[in-house]
Amino acid sequence: MELSAAIANRRSIRKFKPDQVSDDDIKAILAAARLAPSGSNLQPSRYVVIKSPEAKARLAEYTLPFVTKAPVIIVCCTDSQVWSTALARWTELQAAGAFSDNPLDVEKILEYKQRNPLDPETAKAYAWLNAAIAIDHMTLTAFDLGLGSCWIGILDRQKIKTMLELDDRYDVVALLPVGYPDQQPAARPRLAMSELLLKEL
Repeated sequence: MELSAAIANRRSIRKFKPDQVSDDDIKAILAAARLAPSGSNLQPSRYVVIKSPEAKARLAEYTLPFVTKAPVIIVCCTDSQVWSTALARWTELQAAGAFSDNPLDVEKILEYKQRNPLDPETAKAYAWLNAAIAIDHMTLTAFDLGLGSCWIGILDRQKIKTMLELDDRYDVVALLPVGYPDQQPAARPRLAMSELLLKEL
């Protein structure tokens, strides 16, 4: 499927058929997330895949009712410890030729970052922004595979984190229920481009 068609026709799906999603499709969705752009190549996104009825029943207490009706729920998280890998990630980028056509002095950039470290709140927001890019890759890949999904931000993140027994280093960002659509939603209303474009210079 053409990317433009996937972007135009993907809808948030809130009703799923009971058919199971194959492991290959789940792997393809996660593979798309893995390939998503990531600032400084930090790649902070981490995932928990929930398929068992028992886990879904527990999760149902902490989010919207329809979410756990999906055959698969992907819990999208971030890892706060990726900041300790910044030098390694930049070195990898340099070795891969990322800066060959637009040379950057990696050492100077890292020195600048050390002099001007991100405060914890900004660092968390930066990681969540990276996670959002990966989630969008997953929703489009699911659609391309004939599956539906719905980005869920209404959830009790701390209780889900406790339920999953995740270390403090991880934050739960969103849930992504995935399955075969049992509805055909119409196109959603969108603002006119004139309302989005602030100015051209």
